[in-house]
Amino acid sequence: MKTIARILLGSFLMFAGLSHLFWAREAFRAQVPSWVPLDADFVVLASGVVEIALGLALVVLVRRRVALGWIVATFFVAVFPGNISQFLTHSDAFGLDTDAARGIRLLLQPVLVAWALWCTGAWAAWRSRRSGARVR
Repeated sequence: MKTIARILLGSFLMFAGLSHLFWAREAFRAQVPSWVPLDADFVVLASGVVEIALGLALVVLVRRRVALGWIVATFFVAVFPGNISQFLTHSDAFGLDTDAARGIRLLLQPVLVAWALWCTGAWAAWRSRRSGARVR
């Protein structure tokens, strides 16, 4: 089950990354906070490339899955300010055209973090290290 979830998460990340580069660039620009000191288009393109790389790594680099779980979870936390900005500025993108829809999107970000940590075994590995046990 975790393997399927990891591959599914990797596939979602690759799809999202490709959408950054091609068909949804404008929508992703709406999520770049105005206080980011970089060009919004650069941020969208760079984050798309990172998403593709992370997604591919989740699918291919099975032996590195624990470290990747932490990296992907950190990425999801790092992009969270964009979701907050979209909510606060009432920016419409991806069909999120109400505060309720944008608020629900905010609540889903912790789910993505948990998904990354669970499906890669990162959370279990951390817990076993804390308890002194060894996880395979």
